[in-house]
Amino acid sequence: MRFFVYYGMNRQLLQPLLESPDLPYLLEELQAEWEAEQKRRHAFWAEVDEGRKAEFILGEVIYHSPVYGRHWMVSTNLCTELLPFVKRKKLGKVAYEKVMVRMTRNDYEPDICFWRTERAREFQLKQSAFPPPDFVVEIISNSTEARDRGIKFQDYALHGVAEYWIIDPESCTLEQYLLEGDSYQLAVKLREGQIKSTVIDGFSIALEDLFRWEDQ
Repeated sequence: MRFFVYYGMNRQLLQPLLESPDLPYLLEELQAEWEAEQKRRHAFWAEVDEGRKAEFILGEVIYHSPVYGRHWMVSTNLCTELLPFVKRKKLGKVAYEKVMVRMTRNDYEPDICFWRTERAREFQLKQSAFPPPDFVVEIISNSTEARDRGIKFQDYALHGVAEYWIIDPESCTLEQYLLEGDSYQLAVKLREGQIKSTVIDGFSIALEDLFRWEDQ
């Protein structure tokens, strides 16, 4: 049984365990914890309510509160531009809000995500969980920022999400992260001007349109 996936950056975390005389017992404890977590995860899959946003993160079910107006306005502004662009260009599929993305350990419902055509063509009409996307947008709030910048930031990178946007509707900023190896590097952080995607070929949006409130 493999308890870890050996990414280079995690080697220093493994070393104390590998050098411990209690390694066999530690492995037994890890196995027991993993099996208990997987039981909770399968229960989550069976019980999750499609009418309420929920995620399974590090063994716990996280329920999301209703969003503020500025959150859904930013989401609407971006989707209004992105959805017809991707459809017209036949680039793939865009999903938003209540779409479950399944990682090795965790299950997320990103605010907005995109899969290229070669992956999206395999999706089924009754499919309820989907593979890691090529592009993800998270619109942060006080309650989600730690996860969006923490576990999700790591997990999206380790699962090959090539481009990750973190949008802060309160400060009206957008951070674009691009995957280099198995980690993200900040490409730009903008408060004005134009943001251009590297994954969604040809797509860009002006920040003034992204953070436009009066037309909502």
